[in-house]
This record gives sequence, C-alpha cells and structure tokens, in this order.
Amino acid sequence: MHDLTAITALGGSVARVDHVGPITLSEQPDWVFASVAARLGQESKCKTALKKLLGAKAPDVGGVCVGKDLTAFWTGPDQWMIEAPFAQNEDIAAQVKSAVGTTASVSEQTDGWCRFDMLGDGVVAVFERLCNVNVAAMATGTATRTVIEHLGCFVICRDAGTHLSVIGPRSSAGSMHHALLTAMRSVW
Repeated sequence: MHDLTAITALGGSVARVDHVGPITLSEQPDWVFASVAARLGQESKCKTALKKLLGAKAPDVGGVCVGKDLTAFWTGPDQWMIEAPFAQNEDIAAQVKSAVGTTASVSEQTDGWCRFDMLGDGVVAVFERLCNVNVAAMATGTATRTVIEHLGCFVICRDAGTHLSVIGPRSSAGSMHHALLTAMRSVW
C-alpha cells in the first residue's frame, strides 16, 4: 500500500494563515465542491430537487444559498457550485447526484478548486486592487465571477465589508495566494 499524505492546495500539511494589518488571509482546505448543471428541459425539476437538498431555493444570478449543511452559489444559467464541510460531506458529488437524479449533471470539483478566506476591516480596499468587482456594494450572501491575476475565480461575500471568500483554481493556488497577499501588503 502506498504511504500517501494529504496536503493543502499550497502544499502544506496544515492550512496557511497570513496576517497583514487588520486582515487575515486563510487557506481553507476543509471544504468540498461539486458543480451542478441542469439538463436541457429539466431545469424546473432540477431546481425543485436542489430546493429539497439545500432546504432553500437554489440561488439566482449572483446569489448564495446557505443551507443547514450545504452552501450553493450561482455560477451560470441553471448552474451552481455546492460547497460543504469536508468532514461530513467527503462524497459531496454522490450526495448531490442522489438528490438531483437525472435532472442534472453533477461533477466532483473538490480537487479542481481551492478556497481562501479574507477577513477584517479593510478587505474592500484590498479587493479594489485585485479585481473589477465592487465589493463595497456586495451584500452578505452574494457571489460573482471575476478574474484575479488572470485567473478565473468566484468571490463570495460571507459578511459585507469584512469577510470574503475567493474560490479559484487549485492548480494555481500559489499564484492566487501571492496575488491576495501582495494586495493586502499594498494596503497595510
């Protein structure tokens, strides 16, 4: 048997946490992701199944739905990303596929994406330097797709003005982390 060791997206055995001024940037390795795309002609049934799974309506454009165990954010027309804590949902894609059945295509995304959380007063000033998203206008529970340092990603507003998550490509986690940290240092 192989002797494998799990590592974070940044290659560590534990999540990296950086503090610059009043802002904390933390790698969030303990989250799983699955994408959901409603199949043609099954959009309504897919949304009904997602509502049952999430405990709330699937989010519309720019929206985030925080359920009891799962969170979903809109990624495109009739498409969503589901995120959940790893400990209870290691098989997230199977859980979602079981719920939506043949109404949607579900893909495991955990190893394709990584999450960084930025918390603290001043995150708005940092994001003004990073991307063209008006994070000052983002309300809690909203999400948008953008580009940071030529990397397509999602920005989720967890708490307006003080807590943002960036979901970016895992293969470019080092570049994303560098961009976030550099922007933090340019402010503080």
